[in-house]
Amino acid sequence: KLGLERFHSVAILGFNSPEWFISAVGAVFAGGIVTGIYTTNSPEACHYIAYDSKTNIMVVENRKQLDKIMQIWNRLPHLKAVVLYKDSIPERYPNLYTMEEFLELGDDISDTTLDDIINSQKPNQCCVLIYTSGTTGKPKGAMLSHDNITWTSAHCSRAGDMQPAEIQQESIVSYLPLSHIAAQIYDLWTGIKWGEQVYFAEPDALKGSLINTLKEVQPTSHMGVPRVWEKIMEKLKDAFALSGFMKKKMLSWAMSLSLERNLNCSSSDLKQFWMRLADYLVLAKIRRALGFSSCQKHFSGAAPLNTETLYFFLGLNITLYEAYGMSETTGPHCLSGPYIYRQHSCGKPVPGCRVKLVDEDIEGNGEICFWGRTVFMGYLNMEDKTKEAFDEDGWLHSGDLGKLDKDGFLYVTGRIKDLIITAGGENVPPIPIEDAVKKELPIVSNAMVIGDKKKFLAMLLTLKSVLDPDTSDPTDVLTEQARDFCQKIGSKATKVSEIVATRDQAIYRAIQEGIDKVNMNATNRVHCIQKWIVLPRDFSISGGELGPTMKLKRLTVLEKYRNEVDSFYEE
Repeated sequence: KLGLERFHSVAILGFNSPEWFISAVGAVFAGGIVTGIYTTNSPEACHYIAYDSKTNIMVVENRKQLDKIMQIWNRLPHLKAVVLYKDSIPERYPNLYTMEEFLELGDDISDTTLDDIINSQKPNQCCVLIYTSGTTGKPKGAMLSHDNITWTSAHCSRAGDMQPAEIQQESIVSYLPLSHIAAQIYDLWTGIKWGEQVYFAEPDALKGSLINTLKEVQPTSHMGVPRVWEKIMEKLKDAFALSGFMKKKMLSWAMSLSLERNLNCSSSDLKQFWMRLADYLVLAKIRRALGFSSCQKHFSGAAPLNTETLYFFLGLNITLYEAYGMSETTGPHCLSGPYIYRQHSCGKPVPGCRVKLVDEDIEGNGEICFWGRTVFMGYLNMEDKTKEAFDEDGWLHSGDLGKLDKDGFLYVTGRIKDLIITAGGENVPPIPIEDAVKKELPIVSNAMVIGDKKKFLAMLLTLKSVLDPDTSDPTDVLTEQARDFCQKIGSKATKVSEIVATRDQAIYRAIQEGIDKVNMNATNRVHCIQKWIVLPRDFSISGGELGPTMKLKRLTVLEKYRNEVDSFYEE
């Protein structure tokens, strides 16, 4: 009714909700393209996407998001209408509708008209645009076809053992941004495919309310990015630190039994008995408190999971199944699940998909390439970038490094772009070193290795601090777990600023000892950290160091802390 043109987009700007889902499905039926926009985007970033995707209709959640669109509407020649679905309209404005008014508009459009539009659509036409957050340059709109969406939601979810409703009613919690491929494919399209029950979290889910929703829903399956699993782990560790002596003993007994059994699958009958007892007495209660008492599948994707998190959850008898893919493969291309699992691996390519490695080094690390019906159509309005992404045989190049074992399990070892090449020409993958430091030093929140084109490696460190409940920004106060660490080594510090300002002797010595331990296990001398600095504030989305799915934006960090980095290498 509002004149949505074919292959123009319906942009949706809001937190996960039934209206988001309804607008997305409606957009596809009406012959448009679904384009999600992150709620954290600035008006300029919204303008870039709406202009690039020729947005005809914009669906926004509340006044805060509406304000952004009002500032840019006059520069969006294709925008015909805006629909507001949560708040009331502050003042009347032409072509601005509430959700109720908008839904009534379609009453006099006949079903035949709609059927004609639906029947004229082809499987290889675009129906979804996913804008990659782009750690470098402008965001790229990845075009996904009807076939990409329907094939991936049917086959990738089955590889992860998601059940159709007639076999088992799956229930999930929708809370990660739907403008990101992970949540969109997992919550929305797979949800429709198998008739899942979808519960919507509160908009402040990632600031701490997610656990309450999980407790209420007790989902059968849950997907999180590594940072979400880390946050749950940190919250539990803080709670553990406050518990009494006996409780602490019980916890560490139960968790070490569970970890041992999960790491070495075979064990004696007696061990099995103790493990069942520990699970019944201790671990099951913790899982219930987290909202996971009915949860059979726990997935992690969008970034690599570190060993500390993996082992922590194995200690709770929770196996985290890693998935791997990108916006350009409609989300998961490789998947772990109850029947396909190896520690530290992202599982195997989904049946019907293929993976190959090119330019392998002596250790078998090569660039991961994808082939299959998950692979996208190309980038909107960027033919050159599309051509760069594919080789002449039609394989999509990921830019990631990985290795395959003899059984076809894939291990992602890093990003080619993140690889540090020292002044001596040595290749150093940063993630294993960063993980080792975080494992050795429970006070450290983020660790980032530096040393590209430099003579030696250095490291930026941030400390674990409590998040502001309203803004989710890191405060100056150390977490319970970090304070626990300080006490054990003889420091009275409770704030990050105290530690940094006074270069707290006990803490700085402990950090140096931790780094020395990591250096002792380094592959060779080049991989050793020679200098480090503690930054006054933890990394955050608002600080610009983390992307919307909590991925570390290395280039931004280098730019932001350039003075600190330069100080490492001044003679």
